[in-house]
Amino acid sequence: MFELENALDEYLSHLRIERGASPRTAEAYRRDLEDYLAFLDGEGVEGFGDIDREKVAAFERSLMEQNLAVTTVRRRISAVRGYHRFLVREGLTDANPADAVDIPKAADRLPDVLSIEEVGETLDAFVGTRPSDLRDRALLEVLYGCGLRASEAVGLDMEAVNFDDGFLRVFGKGSKERIVPITGAAERALRRYLAEGRPALARAAANPTADATAAVFLNQRGGRLGRQSVFNLARKAGRVIGRYDLHPHTLRHSFATHMLKGGADLRVLQEILGHADMSTLQVYTHLDRTHLHEEYAHAHPRDKMNI
Repeated sequence: MFELENALDEYLSHLRIERGASPRTAEAYRRDLEDYLAFLDGEGVEGFGDIDREKVAAFERSLMEQNLAVTTVRRRISAVRGYHRFLVREGLTDANPADAVDIPKAADRLPDVLSIEEVGETLDAFVGTRPSDLRDRALLEVLYGCGLRASEAVGLDMEAVNFDDGFLRVFGKGSKERIVPITGAAERALRRYLAEGRPALARAAANPTADATAAVFLNQRGGRLGRQSVFNLARKAGRVIGRYDLHPHTLRHSFATHMLKGGADLRVLQEILGHADMSTLQVYTHLDRTHLHEEYAHAHPRDKMNI
C-alpha cells in the first residue's frame, strides 16, 4: 500500500498547487481517498496493478450499503476517479479502472429559494443605524444583489470595490478571479456602510492587522468578519419570514433564479456566479408552471387566436 499512499500525497499536492484547490477542498479529498485506500487494503490490494473495475465497484457498493446520501457517494467516487486519472497522467499505471464505474444518479432536487417578496421583506427588516446594523444590511444586500458565496463576501477587500465602474473583483473557488456587477440596493447599502459603518468598526481594533485593514466587512473588534458570522446573520434574517434554517447560499440561489426569471442570459449568469461548467446552471432553470404559462401566453403568436 505504500505506493498508493505516497501517490495520494502527490495527488493532494497537485490539487493544492497546480489546481488551486482550497485547504478545505483538499482536506475533503484526503478523507474520501483515505477511506478508499483503507477499503482496498481490506481487499488485499498492495499496489496499482491490483486495482480493477470490480474493486472500485465493490467500494461503491460498500458506500451504498452504509446508507450514505447519494450526493456523498457521488463525491467519493468522483474523488476516486480524479485520483486514478492522476495516476495515469503521471505514468504510474496504464488504465483508470474507475472510469468504467457508473456514478449513481443524483436525485432531482431543486435549490431552496426565496420569492422576490420574501427577499424584500427580509432585507427591509434591517433598518438600524449602528455600524454593525449598516454592515449587516450591506452584507445581505451584497449576498443577494451580487450572488456571492459567504466565503467570497467575507474575502472582499477594499481595493476590490469599484463604484465608479460598478463592479466588485471577487475571488471564488480555486482563487479564480471574476468581475461581478454591483448596482441598485446593494450598491447603496455598501456605500453607506463604507462611509458610516466601517470607519467606526475599524477604530475598535487595538492593533489592526494588514488583513483587517484591507477587509470590507469587519467584526465588532475591527478584524475581518468570519464565515460563521455570515451563517448566523442569514439565520437571523430568516427569522423575519419564518425561515429558521435560512442559509447564505439560499440568497445566491434566489439571485440566480430571479435573474433568469427577469430574462438574464445563461452565459452572463455563468460569469457572474463563477461557474466553470454551464451544466451547473441547469439547476436554476426551475421556473414554476405559472411563470411558464404566463410567458407562453405573452409570447406565442397563436395563443390569442379564436379558431
